[in-house]
Amino acid sequence: MRAVTTLSVVVLAAAGIGHAVVSSLDADIARVDPFKDMKNRPRAGHGMNVLLVGTDSREKISEAERRKYRLGGAPCHCTDTMMIVHISEDRERASVVSLPRDSYAVTPPHTDRTTGHRHGGHVIKLNAAYAEGGPNLTVRTVEHMTHVKIDHYLEIDFTSFMKTVDVLGGVEICATRPLKDSYTGLNLAAGKHELSGGEALQYVRSRHADGSSDLGRMQRQQRFMAALIAQSTSSGVLLNPMKFRDITRAVLGSVRADKEFGTGELLDLGRAMRNFSPSSSEFTTVPIGRMGFAVKGIGSTLKWDAAKSGRLFRALREDEPLAVRKGGGGGSKGGAPARVEVAPQEIRVQVENGTRTAGLGRKVDRELAGAGFRTTRVPVNARGRGASRTVVAYDPRWDRSARSLAAALPGSSLRVVRGQGAVMRVTVGADYRGVRKVRVGEFGVTTGDEVGCR
Repeated sequence: MRAVTTLSVVVLAAAGIGHAVVSSLDADIARVDPFKDMKNRPRAGHGMNVLLVGTDSREKISEAERRKYRLGGAPCHCTDTMMIVHISEDRERASVVSLPRDSYAVTPPHTDRTTGHRHGGHVIKLNAAYAEGGPNLTVRTVEHMTHVKIDHYLEIDFTSFMKTVDVLGGVEICATRPLKDSYTGLNLAAGKHELSGGEALQYVRSRHADGSSDLGRMQRQQRFMAALIAQSTSSGVLLNPMKFRDITRAVLGSVRADKEFGTGELLDLGRAMRNFSPSSSEFTTVPIGRMGFAVKGIGSTLKWDAAKSGRLFRALREDEPLAVRKGGGGGSKGGAPARVEVAPQEIRVQVENGTRTAGLGRKVDRELAGAGFRTTRVPVNARGRGASRTVVAYDPRWDRSARSLAAALPGSSLRVVRGQGAVMRVTVGADYRGVRKVRVGEFGVTTGDEVGCR
């Protein structure tokens, strides 16, 4: 969970801050070799994959802070949180996939770093890989399970997380309902909140704020990461070298990274990601096939859905977006199918021609039907015939269907019409460029701009 702040280092580098400022920070990074003697690794895909690991280390937390934020107890020296961050090859998208710490995992053969005993591959919870074999076994296990080649490794702890949030001046999050967890002390009313470092740690650590346990916690971690990106990219931090230095020092003071992830990589990413924004990021959790899968001697685990997780990790390897890209894509002939939440076969559509082009309504109805949408096959003319932009009018109760339909109409806009019912109404404008093919998404993806405060 603390690993969310490490992504801010990548994002903050987007300012193009001078080489001297960033170079002075390189010495603060503790180095680790997670790729030592690794063989038979997955083939490299497109883009860059970073394994972000948050450990439960709390040695640098004061006693007062431990009591205030309920951080007592001995650490297990394992990973509290693990995420794969995929940076697209064009550096215009970051896809973040959370890997539940209680995931059912099988390690490759390895030597236990504590006992020195040689183990064959055996079943563990995913977070225990760190305790048995450190960063090396963690990376090997993740690669073994996902078939995604990890390019870089970043590890962070409680202290760095809290300092980073405080130096940034707090991070704004929105609670859609009251959140209260007696274990961490979290107590937030519904609405907007500006969280300090310690409060933010309570927010991302809480597992008992609702009935969703660790999965709910991961969703809050993703929301926090989106908020962190939004604040970092919109508050002027990126244009202030001294603020940039202070924040990156707060992160790098406790971070461990592989030997190859240094100043050059940060600057290269920074230059390529100058226009990075919350909408450029997408978040999901690996699909779970079975909850509470009991394993003797290990306890309750989460088994991944083999088919869905396989498709998810294939998308990472092939550098495909996991979510629908707003406003992107071309007409019916261009680009890969957009992923959507609702299958087109489930979406009913009435087409209205809002232009003076004869036959355009029939053309759009036919093309939407060809893409799988349930059109009425009886297009009509709109009352006004001077529409410049294509509009999808929808009842808010069917918002997921509306977003899915809009993805098939590049450049279209959405308009809420309460009481309209289940049928979407498409008013075709002069900007119509064709229908883009869509396919149903299955990964529960949200983008950064969808989870921020509004």
